[in-house]
Amino acid sequence: MKLLLPFIILSINTHTAYAATLEDWRGRTIYQVLTDRFARSDGSSTAACGVVEGLYCHGSWKGIIDKLDYIRGMNFDAIWISPVVTQLPQRTGDGEAYTGYNLYSLNANFGSAEDLRALSDALHNRGMYLMLDIVVNHMGYAGEPDSVDYSIFDPFNDERYFHPYCAINGNTNQTEVEVCWLGDTIVPLPDLRTEDEDVQDMLQRWISSMVSNYSIDGLRIDTTINVQPEFFPDFVNASGVFAMGETMQGDNSLVCRWAEMIGSILNYPIYYPLIRAFSSAQGSINDLVTTIYTMRENCADPTTFGLFSENHDVERFTQYTNDTAQAKNLITFTIMGDGIPIIYQGQEQHMAGGISPYINRTPLWSTGYDTEASLYKHIATLVAARQHIVKTSDGYAKFATEVVYQDYHSFAMRKGKTGQQVVTILNNNGEGTPEFKLDIRGHDLPSGMQVTELLTCTNTSVEASGALSVHMGSGLPKVYYPTHLLVDSGLCGMDKSTSQPDASSSDGNHPEVVMTASTATASGPAEPSHTRLALGATSSRKSKDAMTYSVFCVFLPILVFSLG
Repeated sequence: MKLLLPFIILSINTHTAYAATLEDWRGRTIYQVLTDRFARSDGSSTAACGVVEGLYCHGSWKGIIDKLDYIRGMNFDAIWISPVVTQLPQRTGDGEAYTGYNLYSLNANFGSAEDLRALSDALHNRGMYLMLDIVVNHMGYAGEPDSVDYSIFDPFNDERYFHPYCAINGNTNQTEVEVCWLGDTIVPLPDLRTEDEDVQDMLQRWISSMVSNYSIDGLRIDTTINVQPEFFPDFVNASGVFAMGETMQGDNSLVCRWAEMIGSILNYPIYYPLIRAFSSAQGSINDLVTTIYTMRENCADPTTFGLFSENHDVERFTQYTNDTAQAKNLITFTIMGDGIPIIYQGQEQHMAGGISPYINRTPLWSTGYDTEASLYKHIATLVAARQHIVKTSDGYAKFATEVVYQDYHSFAMRKGKTGQQVVTILNNNGEGTPEFKLDIRGHDLPSGMQVTELLTCTNTSVEASGALSVHMGSGLPKVYYPTHLLVDSGLCGMDKSTSQPDASSSDGNHPEVVMTASTATASGPAEPSHTRLALGATSSRKSKDAMTYSVFCVFLPILVFSLG
């Protein structure tokens, strides 16, 4: 028994936490929340906001909690929120979350530690995941780059933790990109020496504590292309959760190095041709299809990447076209293509805005959170469909898309195991396009099989010749799935089970909102040592407390007996 004492004592003091892995995240769909611009604690939908000036608009974590039903109404089961650490107090115009200078305190503009924990709890109670945006490349400073007061940074309060100042001139010299500074001469971003072991250790301790203290399920890591890729394996391992890196480059032969080291990246190589393909009827479908296959050649597994078509760093799609049909095709690819789908707040409201200034960050409350908006309903149907398909089609999220038809304006994708595959047909013709017919082959659906078009809830059967005859009209996309596999889906009149799985389940399952069928209606971009816990760690996770208490109750009698 004495030999067991060390193990028993260790068990009592060990806090075991569920950690979300890549496999857990594959089946998720993510809604990106720009915390300052999503929802206010007072619930206002008319509050003014200095978007052009880049000022705080008082969105908060409590505001997000109060609007989770809006997000769940689109069936999302994960959200990505802005960085949470303290930002520069000056009115720099960069106040939204990416110029932090103190890793060990929270951004009071967004709320308290209790508010952040409450958000995490509210999400997990709904079976949803929390992805946290973080920055490891730099700190933020309001002043000239040659007069930085390094003592204000926490924990990196000495110049030795940073690269000497140099400006990045373009992005062709990768060494320069990794060691020189982002920002400008008004708000420079001192670049951390992430190649140094002490800096690595400090960041690893911080992120481990952060994930544990706030029950974080995943990370979105900012500006990873500015950090040497070898930094990330140990950092991600220290976090214990899935991570996705931002590599804002279109060159997949370059960014795939970071994907290998981090585990996932935002799929910028697909983003650029995707926008060009659907922003006009003259967009190149061929460039997009070619990129789908070159990504597969250069990257180990693009199905692990974050697939997006808008975010806070790029122009809204409406900057290129106001055509709703083209937007629906774009969104359909984003949700049904290879990768983990990400929809940026406001995309469902067809919001407008460029990036100079950042009008693409206009508060969502200005839309009134319209749940009847056409794109809101379109997204809700697609997300519910993808979630059901992930459950019913073996290994669906791991299957690579095959393009089985392509012409100047249209293409068809096949994804999934034979007999359980999805066939998605997209086009860039736009609204008002007369009806035309496509005969799609190579989809591997057997002759005579009945399939349902999920956006209009219409059924058809594969012809004896093997062709899937598709009537395209008004520029709208089509998504087909075997009808018999829609049982218990809540889609197209099918009933759905109301059982709610455990939010901590590691099988990737999650609750969904019961859906009614929605009826489909009606030029791209160029490419010192700290051992403390992070941010208010005096209050531990409830789940950990329960685990510790349970273990204590089990082993205390054994301890008493052995010591006696």
